[in-house]
Amino acid sequence: QVQLVESGGGLVQPGGSLRLSCAASGSTFSSYNMGWFRQAPGKEREFVAAIRWSGGSTSYADSVKGRFTISRDNAKNTNYLQMNSLKPEDTAVYYCAARGWGLVLGGWAYWGQGTQVTVSS
Repeated sequence: QVQLVESGGGLVQPGGSLRLSCAASGSTFSSYNMGWFRQAPGKEREFVAAIRWSGGSTSYADSVKGRFTISRDNAKNTNYLQMNSLKPEDTAVYYCAARGWGLVLGGWAYWGQGTQVTVSS
C-alpha cells in the first residue's frame, strides 16, 4: 500500500507560480510512475502530467504544455509539479497518483487526497 500526501496548493494571482509536492510512503516509490490530475468544480477529474519511474519520460495535457513541469526526487520519495503562468482556468483540486500511466483514472492504483489551487486576482 502506498500513501500519497499533496502539499503546496493555495491562492495565486493570474500569471503567478506554484509548486505542488507529493510525498509518498513506502520503499517502492522509485519503481512507480507518478502523475497529477485535477478536478475543477462541476467537472470531471482530468489528466495533467505524468512521469516515468526513472524520470526519463514525461507526458502533459495540451492545456498545460509549456507552463507546467513534472519532476521527481526518488531519494526523497517525492514528486513535484511546477506550475507557471497560471490562469484562472487552472483553478482546481490537484491530485497526485501513483503506479499507473495514461489519461484514464482507472489506470492508476493509488491516489492522494488532493490540494486546492485557486488562481484569482
